Amino acid sequence: MGTLPVDALLRCAAGAERFMVAIAGPPGSGKSTLVQRLAQALKERGEKAAVVPMDGFHYDDVVLRERGLSDRKGAPETFDFPGFKNLLQRLRACEPEVAIPLFDRSMELSRAAAAVVGSDVRLVLVEGNYLLLDEPPWSGLEELFDYSIYLDVPRAELQRRLLERWHHHGRDAEAAQRWVEMNDLANADRVATRRRNADMIL
Repeated sequence: MGTLPVDALLRCAAGAERFMVAIAGPPGSGKSTLVQRLAQALKERGEKAAVVPMDGFHYDDVVLRERGLSDRKGAPETFDFPGFKNLLQRLRACEPEVAIPLFDRSMELSRAAAAVVGSDVRLVLVEGNYLLLDEPPWSGLEELFDYSIYLDVPRAELQRRLLERWHHHGRDAEAAQRWVEMNDLANADRVATRRRNADMIL
C-alpha cells in the first residue's frame, strides 16, 4: 500500500481540536487495512486516533428483505444514512463520548455501541465506500470532513480481492462470482465514476 500519509495528515491537522478524515474507495480497495495501519502509525507518533467504519450502519438483513433490497446489500440505499450523518455531526462537535456501531462480517450484522470515541481523540479516521459519492444525500457529508483520501485500485484487482473475500466467508465459487459481478462491482463502478475530488489519491 506504499508509504502512509502520516506527515501530510499531521501537517493539515496542526492546531485542530478535532480533525475528521474521510477514507473512501470501492469495495475491496483496502480501506480497512489502510485505516488500521494509519491509526497505528499515528499512535506511534503520539496522536490519539479513532477508526469509524461506515459499515456499522448497514441495514439488517431483515430490513433489507422487507424493502426488497437483499440483492443490493452494500449499495448506498442499504445504509442508514441519517443515522450515519448524525454520528459524524456528533463526532465533529467533539462530544465527550460518542458510541459507534461496528459491522461484524462473520455474523453479517452490526453490533451497536461496540466502541466509544472520547473527546480527547484528535484525529477521527472515517472509512467507507460512499464518503465521496457525489449523489444526494451522500454529497451532504462533504462539510463534515477536513481531509479526504481516495483509494484507486484497478477493477481487475478489486474483482480478485472480492472473490477471495467471499470464498473466505464460505460462498462457493459460483455464488461468489455471481455476487461480485452483480453487486460488488456495480457498487465499485458507482464509487469510481460518481465521486467528488479527494485531497489525496493512493
